[in-house]
Amino acid sequence: MKFDKIDLSILKEIQQDSSLTNQELADRVGLSPSPCLRRVKALEESGIIDRKVTLLKRSGLGLKLTAFLQISMDRHTPDRFSVFEEEVNAFPEVRNCNLVTGQNCDYLLEVVVEDMQKYHDFLLGKLTRIPGVTGVQSSFLLRSVKDGTSLPLDHLI
Repeated sequence: MKFDKIDLSILKEIQQDSSLTNQELADRVGLSPSPCLRRVKALEESGIIDRKVTLLKRSGLGLKLTAFLQISMDRHTPDRFSVFEEEVNAFPEVRNCNLVTGQNCDYLLEVVVEDMQKYHDFLLGKLTRIPGVTGVQSSFLLRSVKDGTSLPLDHLI
């Protein structure tokens, strides 16, 4: 899909605040409401706009502990990975799960829980019970330096 400057402006604006009304968005990108809405619909239909979500503040919900886990599997087979991924997708504590290469692990997970006891319960009660998990290395977030949600768009110009 080809993008012009207005499309990119729309994408930049809605990445920062998807709750903007069509009128507010149109004003920010210099369009009238009808053409702005048509462009947004075209971006949605093309699949560029994946979904719209509301970001919640972790600390306000009592989720004070963020852990980054390196998961090692016993076998590198599609069946083993499929079972792991299906189970991990059912865990609300897992914010992100990525199959990776170049590490001494197979998966990198971001897990968010209330405290160390809840992490312990998650680790021993859920994660290590998944067939094939042979190793877990945990690192804990001390401070978030950048917690972005926007993708870079300048390469599209």
